Amino acid sequence: MTAVPEWMRPPRPEGWYADDLDQLREAPRHTELIDGALVFMMSPQRVWHARMVTALVNSLTDQAPPGVEVDREITIRLDRWNRPEPDLLAATAPYDPSRTFYTPEETLLVVEVVSLESAHRDRTVKLRKYAEAGIPHYWRVEDEGGSPVVHAYELDGPTRSYVATGIHRHELHTTTPFELKLDLDALVPGRMS
Repeated sequence: MTAVPEWMRPPRPEGWYADDLDQLREAPRHTELIDGALVFMMSPQRVWHARMVTALVNSLTDQAPPGVEVDREITIRLDRWNRPEPDLLAATAPYDPSRTFYTPEETLLVVEVVSLESAHRDRTVKLRKYAEAGIPHYWRVEDEGGSPVVHAYELDGPTRSYVATGIHRHELHTTTPFELKLDLDALVPGRMS
């Protein structure tokens, strides 16, 4: 068995804190913090996932109103022990080139594009954590035979849980968190509609 590198050892008995992520220079690029534990994305991503994230970032950026920024792979500091990294998000915070995370109060929408490696976290853990943090909208994008299917959720404020608002195939048209119309089939480059 190989020794664990020193930087992987938690700095305190209760684990890692959200602010510790900015100090972990040796950590892999896509490192999240879930319940005080580091989570590394070490599996190779499929081209479908990468292109879907890029297409969604471009589409949301093109349609976002003034004052809404769309970013990919930036963490959200949910609380002291949780700093997940969604595939993309829309936030009301102004552009800041040195930003390393957003807060739930700044975040309007979180989108996770499901991969084999992240499926459990995206469908259960993150769904619950984003809702408990008060993020108003969550989309989970699944690959259904090469076509994207968006499972959309909206926060029920009093219960701090998400309610499903729809399962979208082929097209998504919504007015929340902002006016948005997506031709889902067109998001996959090279795919014939």
